[in-house]
Amino acid sequence: MKKKIFVLFLILLLIFAALTWFQWTQYQKFINSPLGLGPEVTIKKGASAYKLGKQWQEEGLIDNFYYYQLLLKMQPELRQIKAGEYQISKDLTPIQVLQELVEGKVISYQVSVIEGSNIYELFDAIKADNRLTHNIKDLAQLKSELVLAKDEHLEGLFFAETYQFNKGDTDLDIYKRSNNQLARVLEEEWNNRADNLPYEDPYEALIMASIIEKETAVAAERPIIAGVFVRRLQKGMLLQTDPTIIYGLLPEFDGDIRRKDIRNPHPWNTYVHKGLPPSPIAMVGREAIHAALHPADGNELYFVAKGDGSHKFSATLAEHNRAVRKYQLKQ
Repeated sequence: MKKKIFVLFLILLLIFAALTWFQWTQYQKFINSPLGLGPEVTIKKGASAYKLGKQWQEEGLIDNFYYYQLLLKMQPELRQIKAGEYQISKDLTPIQVLQELVEGKVISYQVSVIEGSNIYELFDAIKADNRLTHNIKDLAQLKSELVLAKDEHLEGLFFAETYQFNKGDTDLDIYKRSNNQLARVLEEEWNNRADNLPYEDPYEALIMASIIEKETAVAAERPIIAGVFVRRLQKGMLLQTDPTIIYGLLPEFDGDIRRKDIRNPHPWNTYVHKGLPPSPIAMVGREAIHAALHPADGNELYFVAKGDGSHKFSATLAEHNRAVRKYQLKQ
């Protein structure tokens, strides 16, 4: 009797061992076989590794959900997946896929705030980017979402730079990041500014930087142009810069400045009003801010475009008029 019980026990033990070995080999096959997922996978916020596995089972990628559950129990660190959009190779195994999701290797996109662009151009560009989630309907709503000093305009409050973002990020995320970056850079440059500048606060320096940004794309000219405008302010002269005329005519400006536009008394027209305009007229980068706060020494008070992107600088009106005849009237 005891011998029969022993034999039966041995048989059951062998059956159990065989089943265990079979289950283990099937598990190993599952975790080492390509999942067949891809090429792009989007993980929504709040998704769990468990629910993701159920979704893969429904899609026919997982035959036996038990092995997937076993994987999560044996390697619980694989449960900490991160939301986002991923580029996943079909050759990756379940473990490799979950590792990608845990490490958060999401697809990264870019959006740029362009130097010299205005708020209308920036808003339209971000609105047209369908990789972003759009929550901002108009400029009034955008202004209400930001913490602004005084009665600041939106113009110029977004730092010209390229920003990385992931799918699911919102347009407001980009605006806030750009605005915060502008505040940081402006503070850094203001704290290291040159002496005896005609600005009451960093915002006025930002206004000057925006004028410099619109006047030239030649990096070496920025400090020289800053010097011209600073000396004009110090002497009580009109700045007389065309981009300020244009800004006050936006967004309807058609590309041509007419005589009536030069006399237009809108607040930004520096041919009519002395001093700086009430707000920036464009988005700026660090170089323009630095130039505004570190103007070049000299005696130049005038400049005129030479037609090749650069400018001719003059110290006297007579010299400037000769340069105008040479570089502008002949064109």
